[in-house]
Amino acid sequence: MTQIEAAKKGIATEEIKYVAKQEQRSEEFIMEGLAKGTIVIPKNINHDIKPMAVGKGLKTKVNANIGTSSDIAQLENELKKLKAAISARADSVMDLSTGGDLDYIRRRILKESSIVVGNVPIYQIAVETAEKKGSVAYMTKDDIFSTIEKQAQDGIDYMTLHCGVTLETLERLIQQGRVEDVVSRGGSFLSVWMLYNKKQNPLFEDFDRVLEIAKKYDVTLSLGDGFRPGAIADATDRAQIHELILLGELHKRALDAGVQSMIEGPGHVPINQVITNAEIEKSLCDNAPFYVLGPVVTDIAPGYDHITSAIGGALMAANGADFLCYVTKAEHVRLPTPEDVREGVIVTRIAAHAADIAKQIPGAFEWDLKMSKARKSLDWEGMINLSIDPEYVKSQRDSSIPEENDVCTMCGKFCAIKLLNKALRKEA
Repeated sequence: MTQIEAAKKGIATEEIKYVAKQEQRSEEFIMEGLAKGTIVIPKNINHDIKPMAVGKGLKTKVNANIGTSSDIAQLENELKKLKAAISARADSVMDLSTGGDLDYIRRRILKESSIVVGNVPIYQIAVETAEKKGSVAYMTKDDIFSTIEKQAQDGIDYMTLHCGVTLETLERLIQQGRVEDVVSRGGSFLSVWMLYNKKQNPLFEDFDRVLEIAKKYDVTLSLGDGFRPGAIADATDRAQIHELILLGELHKRALDAGVQSMIEGPGHVPINQVITNAEIEKSLCDNAPFYVLGPVVTDIAPGYDHITSAIGGALMAANGADFLCYVTKAEHVRLPTPEDVREGVIVTRIAAHAADIAKQIPGAFEWDLKMSKARKSLDWEGMINLSIDPEYVKSQRDSSIPEENDVCTMCGKFCAIKLLNKALRKEA
């Protein structure tokens, strides 16, 4: 029985009970969201982890991408990134490996991870096909579905599947023209396959087969945005919106089949279109959980894209997005390091928390209020412990201790709070 099936029958599974407590919501609230398709609990029946939930009325979650490349395939480095992501309190990681022994890498990450693990099956299918046959164009349906089944059996909790990349949507993209065409690797692999074989995307054409596998292991489908814009000039165009329409329809089919699903979103989006994109997804996809990469709000800041994405992510999440995929400062430049991963998670968690205050998520405003009270009383231990990155704050504090150690070296003895506190005590 999947989480959706249990919720529709009014059965509170152990996962439902756990996430209800974590979210400060009732079990009935979680079950209603699961039954309506506005909440998902991405947890494979074969993966022993503490569950988390994504969706309407819940804390905005944060994902960290890790994984090898064809140039750098060092598993131990990816395991360091996994530890960095967990230490920084990411809610999930995605294994995006394209180099090395992909089965072994995935299984090690699943074994070592205490949090939710997602992936993109088409990566392994395309890489192995190219290695064996010379081109991704030679993928077969059996290659695709056997790999999805294998990865589901291994315990992957949610899978990005680009089911909305269709011949019709691709034709719209080609006719309209784009500055950067397709930047999604999964979208590109499938586009190449369709153009070469002149056939429909198997993930769309045989979506019932996708549902059958997902239901068997209670894998959550992350319906991928293969035509997400990779330049702000391409944002909110016909290809992107046509794909989103299809994903909304597929989400409904998944819900009817008892399979959990969420919708992936852009991408590169100018700041004046961010709210529009959030509202369109919620409208076209019946309030399905919205999982966004960034969005990056300007194209001119390589090396600082953890900031450009946090700007877009905070605004997008405040207006309905439920799950933020981090972007590190290494984006567009190189494979990220463990420190890039850690910093990317922290920055994205800040964006997520800022959005949670706006969405009035239980506990969000209260966290800030505790910090403000600690600052008022010059309680440095309290300020450090309440910060989103206590380790970093403590190191900065310890590196610059003032003569009067109840203040900081920014204001020293002229600390506004200390001066007024002293004056108020005298007045009292």
